[in-house]
Amino acid sequence: MTKVHYNVLELKVLSFLCLKERVSLLFMKALVSRGSVDAVSQQMASHPQYLESFLRTQHYILHMDGPLPLPYRHYIAIMAAARHHCNYLVYLHSAQFLRVGGDPLWLQDLEAAPPRLRLLDHINKVLAHQPWLMACSHIQTLLKSGEQCWSLAELVQAVVILAHCHSLCSFVFGSDTDSDFAPLSKSPNGTPPTFCPFDAANGNTNVPQSLATPSEHITRRRSLDSSIDMTCLKERIQKSQEEREKREEQLLQTQTLQQTDMEEEEELICFADPSRFITDPDFCYQEFARREEDHFQVFRVQDYSWEDHGFSLINRLYSDIGHLLDDRFRSVTTLPSLHSPDLKRAIWNYIHCVLGIRYDDYDYGEVNQLLERDLKVYIKAVACFPDATKTSVCPLSWTPVKPSERIHLNLLIMEARLQAELLYTLRAITQYMIA
Repeated sequence: MTKVHYNVLELKVLSFLCLKERVSLLFMKALVSRGSVDAVSQQMASHPQYLESFLRTQHYILHMDGPLPLPYRHYIAIMAAARHHCNYLVYLHSAQFLRVGGDPLWLQDLEAAPPRLRLLDHINKVLAHQPWLMACSHIQTLLKSGEQCWSLAELVQAVVILAHCHSLCSFVFGSDTDSDFAPLSKSPNGTPPTFCPFDAANGNTNVPQSLATPSEHITRRRSLDSSIDMTCLKERIQKSQEEREKREEQLLQTQTLQQTDMEEEEELICFADPSRFITDPDFCYQEFARREEDHFQVFRVQDYSWEDHGFSLINRLYSDIGHLLDDRFRSVTTLPSLHSPDLKRAIWNYIHCVLGIRYDDYDYGEVNQLLERDLKVYIKAVACFPDATKTSVCPLSWTPVKPSERIHLNLLIMEARLQAELLYTLRAITQYMIA
């Protein structure tokens, strides 16, 4: 009896060590590729099998081969995040936009961007707030706009980035990550212009002491899970910082004027109010209503589904992205959980329902049976209007649940929303192609 108990304990320890090594490896890869471990990855660290899939997809659409130039990709991400006033993602992609050679003037406002990017504004707001309005005419407008027209391959990559960032906004607000990154109206108390709010979370040792020491609440949220090899991470961060300081010193000695320009560009990041990238700010989520008009008809999965239609189309138009997205959808629904598969399915189908998507073979009575009212209110808010209150309160019925389970809930919301936006867009592209 004692031996059996010892073996079970031993297995648990081995499982814990494997989890620890997997998370550490993922974070080390993030440090090598980006020089930092962002707050979103830290939140997802309790589900490393999903985090790996998420990071793989995000890296592919933002950094790997594709029809869109890198500055365009990050600017599209800025446009998407701005629709939900997500300071965290706007700052993050503004910094990356400049690092890949983006024109800092584009960060002044949306009107400063090239006309081709501004053409995406309409489908950006439609997908973010009322995706059921997505129509074949929107695709036709973008593909036949004279000198500013988009190719179909470019448009598909742009839409994937838009949908990815819209849904990521839901996760950011659901996990309360954005609340720590309030806009700065000016550089506070002599803060160097190269400082941006997310630097403190990324191990930037040049951050002023007054800003580098966050409140107890922020410290707790920003701290990594106890299973992470902090010593290894700190050594890597320190090494990266030393290399960056050495490069900066050389740059100061040889290119003073260029350094001045860089400082001015970084200041633009800190001043980048998301509202400057938004047109028609009153356009927002409205209750989906079943009406006679064509554009309000219920989207029936039996007529157009991800498995039978969307996956093959998007994989053909944007090589390999279908496999990466499909892996994300499968990963989030198969994560080990204290909650039953029926509950996870009810959450997924409820999100699709409030976005106008219905499953004919599903009994929606289960939604009311399995999801308490406060949970439904929370899910709908995070999925449809995540920035409405700026702070999403976890439903009371989930308060006793472990943080990893609450994160799993937010991951389900994010992925269900992502799939919904893609389904509406891919159906519109299909209609355009057969018209």
